[in-house]
Amino acid sequence: MFFASGKDNFVNLATLSTNVEELSEFTSVSGDTVQLEDRITVLMFFGSDLESKKANAFNLAHKIYKKNYQFNEFQFVSVITEDQKVESLQLKEKLKEIEDPKNWQFVYGSEDDIESLFKSLKTDLILDSNFASDYVFIVDKVRNLRGRDDDEDVGLLYGFNASDYAELNNKMSDDIKIVLAEYRLALKKYKADRKDEFRDKLKESKQK
Repeated sequence: MFFASGKDNFVNLATLSTNVEELSEFTSVSGDTVQLEDRITVLMFFGSDLESKKANAFNLAHKIYKKNYQFNEFQFVSVITEDQKVESLQLKEKLKEIEDPKNWQFVYGSEDDIESLFKSLKTDLILDSNFASDYVFIVDKVRNLRGRDDDEDVGLLYGFNASDYAELNNKMSDDIKIVLAEYRLALKKYKADRKDEFRDKLKESKQK
């Protein structure tokens, strides 16, 4: 039933803001190149107190990451301060007990960089004193913030409270499905268009 009404669901998963800042000011703890462009990203702000966000990370790992991490170009990105690098490596080890965290990246930057990235989401939320938030965000491949503009509880739903297991299960899980299905359908259409184009060129060559 979910995908039968997929077109309507795509419309309902609104673009709430555009031009989310790229991660060019951040460094990956793993040494990998990490960017938002051309990726579907779950963006998290764990700031300078990773310990206090462990429960959120485990909630997300169970309800969102584990089900979707093998989708091409899908990633989790946790934003931290530089002093949390060791803690991030320890957390990544713990995440292995739930699922392979190969597509879960930790990037660090200055407090100013973190604040600037968060503000570029253009939400009505704020970071706490540790430059962290319980809320996590869906950013699409062209760096748009995706969410709900007609949520039954809050109206504009910019992000999902990762400390609320029910919200992840009942809202974020569905919205992730919508975004991934959208790109699956777009890829399917692209392949079909390329096949039609090839067929037309082949037909033309035979007629010459």
